[in-house]
Amino acid sequence: MTLLELIRAAIKEDMPHGDVTTESLALKPRPGRARLKAKEDIVLSGAMAFEQSMQALEPNARVKWHFEEGDEVLKNQIICTIEGDLVQILKAERVALNFLGHLSGIATHTRRFVKEIAGTKTKILDTRKTTPAFRELEKKAVVHGGGVNHRMNLSDAILIKDNHISVMGGIKQAITRVREHSQLPIEVEARTLEEVKEAVEMKAQRLLLDNMDNETLKKALAMIPAEIETEASGNMNLQRVRSVAEIGVNYISVGALTHSAPCADVSLVFQWED
Repeated sequence: MTLLELIRAAIKEDMPHGDVTTESLALKPRPGRARLKAKEDIVLSGAMAFEQSMQALEPNARVKWHFEEGDEVLKNQIICTIEGDLVQILKAERVALNFLGHLSGIATHTRRFVKEIAGTKTKILDTRKTTPAFRELEKKAVVHGGGVNHRMNLSDAILIKDNHISVMGGIKQAITRVREHSQLPIEVEARTLEEVKEAVEMKAQRLLLDNMDNETLKKALAMIPAEIETEASGNMNLQRVRSVAEIGVNYISVGALTHSAPCADVSLVFQWED
């Protein structure tokens, strides 16, 4: 689904039969200005979705951005100004704010994780735990926050997970079968040191070390040669992520970047003209 299709669906959801409140006021077009204000410190993402949501109902809306996506915006700073018919902008307000607040929330949450591991070699990855149909937007927000995208979808890369291993009867059998049908690099999920040993012997290109405590992670890394990339996953939070990065993994994947990020607090302030 394209961004424009998402916006149209969101507007249809918000006013399937028009905005009965605004339309009952029988307002004539009212030119004016609105200012988008940060009500807390945020990292900006979702600017295009915000702007196109406005222009879907007010094609002549002019948006002037004072920050770029990925910039840190401080509380009370003005993110952008919008000029146009404020009656139409009022109708688009909630949809536009929902997009920008949600995506800036992801970028802001990601930036917290990135800052927490500053100075280490580790990079923060996202996952596929995204809102249906919003994956491209949400993964772009992760990048705006300083994170790195994992595979975009199941077509992008091979990741042999626990259920694949279970159905095939083991890591060796799963890797062997995949190599019969694909030349793509293989990442394998390992939950125990025994599985780490097996994946190393099968020369997987990356190991996803899943739900291991820090002591087990240290033992796992001691078993893995430098040419095999490592990714730690499972129960990663801001309190723990630094200690995991200092163990020396290449990546830490954090589902919470997209499935648990709080919405950024922003508001639209209207300046009506007589």
